[in-house]
Amino acid sequence: MLSVAAPASANSANGAREISLAEALELALEPPVFNTNPGPEYSDKARNYGMVIGMDRTPKGRIWAVWVAGGDSEDGYFVAATSDDNGRTWSKPRLVIDPVEAANGLKRRTLVGVPWTDPLGRLWLFFDQSMGYFDGRGGSWAAICENPDSDNPVWSAPRRIWHGATLNKPVVLSNGEWLLPVSLWTRDWIRSEMKVKPETEKFPGFSELFHDLDDMRMAHWFASSDQGKTWTRRGGVAPEGRRFDEHTLVELKDGRLWMLSRTQDGLVEAFSSDFGETWTEPQPSPVKHVIKGARVFFRRLASGGILLVKLGKIGEQLEKRGQLMAFVSYDEGGTWSKGLMLDERANVTYPDGFQSPDGDIYIIYDRQRAAEREILYARFTEEDLRQGAFKSKQSRAKQLVNKALGPAKKKK
Repeated sequence: MLSVAAPASANSANGAREISLAEALELALEPPVFNTNPGPEYSDKARNYGMVIGMDRTPKGRIWAVWVAGGDSEDGYFVAATSDDNGRTWSKPRLVIDPVEAANGLKRRTLVGVPWTDPLGRLWLFFDQSMGYFDGRGGSWAAICENPDSDNPVWSAPRRIWHGATLNKPVVLSNGEWLLPVSLWTRDWIRSEMKVKPETEKFPGFSELFHDLDDMRMAHWFASSDQGKTWTRRGGVAPEGRRFDEHTLVELKDGRLWMLSRTQDGLVEAFSSDFGETWTEPQPSPVKHVIKGARVFFRRLASGGILLVKLGKIGEQLEKRGQLMAFVSYDEGGTWSKGLMLDERANVTYPDGFQSPDGDIYIIYDRQRAAEREILYARFTEEDLRQGAFKSKQSRAKQLVNKALGPAKKKK
């Protein structure tokens, strides 16, 4: 059996014991605890990082916002807050997912996920879990809240759907099925060494494990025909130069599925005519984005138009992240509106959101994750999209959800 000893200093100082790789990986298969009463260690003053996960609205109008604290690293964990007044004010953190570490201090983290209100009014929280930054397998998990508008929301026991991670919301298809994006990352994201306590000590990572999954390292789609009780892999694609995938799709009026996915060179697209079982060969999308890629938000609006939130203009390939813009298309992506600038500043990225029953659109994103550490949102209407300007009375840009205020991490 492969085994790795905890550093001697860790054994003597912390009482840690020798731990095998098998034991460490088994911990990644155990569900984390949902902390619904976070203490001061999770307050704004204690946190020093902010990366968006997403937001959604529940049946009675509560908005849930979720983001990552700790870092885009093995220290990452989830924080969630709510608003009961359409985003004007926000609660303190009311949910934290911060998995415990292994006996020798090896980190277990939660870094990728998304909240989603399903057609039954239940709030889902998809999240991943891995030992270290990426152990080669990861795991896409989900928990459901049946009473998300309650003073005391109750979450189901988390269950593991498969390996990998889910970043974008599921899509409800015209045949009633739900499709869930799941990405199993490439091997180059496996760290060759893992930090343990004390942080000056390290032990070899998981770089030689899980070769049996190598043929499955791609952007997958999992289908459910029983409202999320079970999920079954349907199909997937593995574009050249793929980078985290972060794939999402819209069902077109002709029945095809149009998928956008992230690569080193920007967005690629693929199409499926059989509800996701088979896909065309991925090709560079005419929708440009940013070099090395980033998440986009891509959804069908109630009007029938398609909403796209990305960085820069439709045909503009940016060198760096910034210029968050929203577009609408009424001809199935053939042409797009001139664009509504949500935030022109640098390092604004990772949009997610929803359309409320009154038609207003809410988009959450982050700004300067390790410096400003801001979680922000914009609210606008479809008419604002068409005009390319915030014209509606209730529309507003650059609204603060949360700002971490803890001391910045020291650079190593």
